[in-house]
Amino acid sequence: MTDKAQHRRRVGSVRPSHLMFTGGVGALVDLPNFAVLVRGIDDWHYDSFEWADLKEPRLLHAVNGLIADPYGPQVTQLRPAPWMDGTDSDPSGPAAKVGVPVLPFPQWLRCTACNDLGALDSKIFKFENARPRRPDQARFFHESCTAKRKGKRPLAVAARFVLVCPAGHLDDFPYASFVHRGGPCTEVSHPRLQMLDHGGNQAANVKVKCVNCGQDRNIRDAMGQRGEITLPRCRGRHPHLSTFDPAGCKLPSKPLVIGASNQWFAQTLSVLAVPPTSGSALQGKVEQLWEHLKKAVLPEILDALWDLPQFKPLHQWTQAEVFEAISAHRSSVDDATAVQEAAAYPDLHTPEWEIFTSPQLPEPSEDFALNGVAVPPALSGVFSHIVQADRLREVRALIGFTRLDAPDPEDPTLVARAPLSRSRTPAWVPATEVRGEGIFLRVSDELVADWERRVAGSAALAAHRDAYVEFRRNRYSGRVQDTDDPLRGWPGARYIALHTLSHLLIRAISLECGYSSASLSERIYAGRDDDRRTGILIYTAVPDTEGTLGGLVALAEPERFTRIVRRALRDAERCSSDPLCADRLPRPPHEDFLHGAACHVCLFVSETTCERGNRFLDRRFIVPVGDPDLVLLPGLK
Repeated sequence: MTDKAQHRRRVGSVRPSHLMFTGGVGALVDLPNFAVLVRGIDDWHYDSFEWADLKEPRLLHAVNGLIADPYGPQVTQLRPAPWMDGTDSDPSGPAAKVGVPVLPFPQWLRCTACNDLGALDSKIFKFENARPRRPDQARFFHESCTAKRKGKRPLAVAARFVLVCPAGHLDDFPYASFVHRGGPCTEVSHPRLQMLDHGGNQAANVKVKCVNCGQDRNIRDAMGQRGEITLPRCRGRHPHLSTFDPAGCKLPSKPLVIGASNQWFAQTLSVLAVPPTSGSALQGKVEQLWEHLKKAVLPEILDALWDLPQFKPLHQWTQAEVFEAISAHRSSVDDATAVQEAAAYPDLHTPEWEIFTSPQLPEPSEDFALNGVAVPPALSGVFSHIVQADRLREVRALIGFTRLDAPDPEDPTLVARAPLSRSRTPAWVPATEVRGEGIFLRVSDELVADWERRVAGSAALAAHRDAYVEFRRNRYSGRVQDTDDPLRGWPGARYIALHTLSHLLIRAISLECGYSSASLSERIYAGRDDDRRTGILIYTAVPDTEGTLGGLVALAEPERFTRIVRRALRDAERCSSDPLCADRLPRPPHEDFLHGAACHVCLFVSETTCERGNRFLDRRFIVPVGDPDLVLLPGLK
């Protein structure tokens, strides 16, 4: 079998959600014997099997708002990852050639027997993947090494260092120039290198040696701020696209271990497939027809234009309603022009909030079905609204990725986004959909408003605010300037309370409904000061049948839900890490974290469950673990 045919074979498999959260386009993925880089979407092929794009207009509109040129080509499709059934029954058949393409990276390998270090194009390493049913045994080996292990030629593994830069570029580590201090080898033009790896995750355990001239150097010389001067400036390389940035880069390069968690962060958008409310549907139509409607500065002008063909879609509303929507949209456009607001993510939560809090529930569909539940008498002072979501559909799109720094949840431009394709605006982006169920809870507006007034001047809330300012300054690699608003993106006290309550309920629900906490997700509807919201959605978001078993919505029944809330609050009053946990407050600059009385024992959940990475949590704001004046829910037993 030719090498070309072997390279088309599968080398592993992941769930679709893996491409959204853990290892999508541009990410390094560790396989059992080597590492691979997921190629850009230009190399994803769909011509050999039938497929259907994911229909979700609201998400598609949001994607275009962030990555498309408003006057140029638009993203037109949300595509699932290429996949075809049949690999299990015929591992050498057509289905085996359908999948997400990858390439070996880093492209420097080390022999595990003789420690020889070389690039793939040096031809000293060969690839084998001869067993279609065992892609986990695909491997590189050192062909000329005399040492054999169990009769097999020795395994060659990835040399575990790469270079990245804050702009999202990725490159191989320059071993040859590094060991020779930036110059050539004095003995030969193509020196033979060895990597002496003594194990462990410390760079001090790794030494690179030139066999020809005898020079050696420890990798620790490339680490830290002093090590940056030993490395070349970034070349602007995007190996997942097989391109170099035409504008150049020249930012400082930073060495990373290939398994480092900060080598790739997904930038995604997700929506629930909710039916449009009357208000949001009208707003959408006004935005679509704005080039014509912006002339209607008076009701009389709208009346004169009303019977034109392009205005027919607006006839389901009265002229008064349409003019009110035109005026509201005009105000938002004028404000944006006058204030020059910073870029922000599109508002995807408002339509969901409107549906969940609407007095009249929408007609059920195959994607969305709600059922109102009476608030239990024991919880009437806590919740004003409980809704069972019997059916939910969540669609998530990958719009890019970042390196070193995770995308800022409030400012999409703060961290440089690396592209998914060679085109400035791709015709499509990768997306996934999951179906599940959930429970929506609206906490009493009066309860939360009274609590906000009580904690507004507290030392505990001030500590959270100060920690956020310090965290944002330290987190984003010097991108935040002194002239920026230090509290930009601060979610506020209301969000901390709702988020903490959400985690308490998730942990209690996972013990009752049969789902693991990792199978649950949350959406917090906290709004802003001028748009107060107090909602929590806890829902299943897993790509299999476990997400639609009905065990979650059943817990919203009054008796069972009362028991769950009481259990959650009772468990929150004590943590086995107390008093350390109960006394904890973020106190910058010595402690750079964004949680108070919270830890893995009492509040933290899996990273895929929490929408803010287990930040903005504090038990003292929900139950009495300190100052009773800070408690949102006093006296609930």
